[in-house]
Amino acid sequence: MYACSKTEIVKPQTEEIQFGVPSNFPDAVYKFDGNTLTNKGFYLGKKLFYDARLSADKSISCGSCHQQFAGFANLDHKVSHGVNNCLGKRNAPVLFNLAWQREFFWDGGAKNLETVPINAITDVCEMGSDLNTIITFLNNTAPYPSHFKDVFGSATVNSQNLLKALAQFTAAMVSANSEYDKVIKKQTTFTTEEQQGYQLFKKKCASCHAEPLFTNLNYINNGLELNSVDEGRKTITGLASDKGKFRVPTLRNIELSSPYMHDGR
Repeated sequence: MYACSKTEIVKPQTEEIQFGVPSNFPDAVYKFDGNTLTNKGFYLGKKLFYDARLSADKSISCGSCHQQFAGFANLDHKVSHGVNNCLGKRNAPVLFNLAWQREFFWDGGAKNLETVPINAITDVCEMGSDLNTIITFLNNTAPYPSHFKDVFGSATVNSQNLLKALAQFTAAMVSANSEYDKVIKKQTTFTTEEQQGYQLFKKKCASCHAEPLFTNLNYINNGLELNSVDEGRKTITGLASDKGKFRVPTLRNIELSSPYMHDGR
């Protein structure tokens, strides 16, 4: 089932899509340099994000594992569920506030937001395809060439512009309007019970789940396993001391993004 029909015309809404740093947030890492955020670019990225035809068996899109109603995590499965009913080994992480990250995935294996989709595109247990196949498809499938021309000035689709379009969509996802944010901005106040919970959180949890992103973006072993089957951060650094360490996840939208931890337990 396709997210978008072959002949669908993307009609960006008239309100201009803008990326802004919330007043209680640090400066963003990804600043859309060389990839100016526009309505047409955002909606092209969204169309690509939800197009299952980009996968090997045309059944899986980015949005299959990163579901909007689950905070762009995966409510249906403990781990990623890809083409040919293949199950990966890790839980799909949430995608919002990516513009504040320098590294991505549970193990920090990607260093550039624009290259992040390559992992899902090429993984045999996710989309199971490759960039050349997808580029050929996009160049021969209307209305994609005209959309890419509108956004990037050329109707010839290439991998760089494919990844930039996806980044316009994913980097623009900002979670910064919770009750907590409104309290910090002095727009409202916590109830007595909420304030007690907040104080307890700051004493017991905030060293790892640091405000305002509610993650310090570091890698730790939380002790769930004495001998971690998944080596985690070690697969990237090669350091024995990093075995079983994974990125501290954000707690934003936690009520929506179950199951939890790197393996969806």
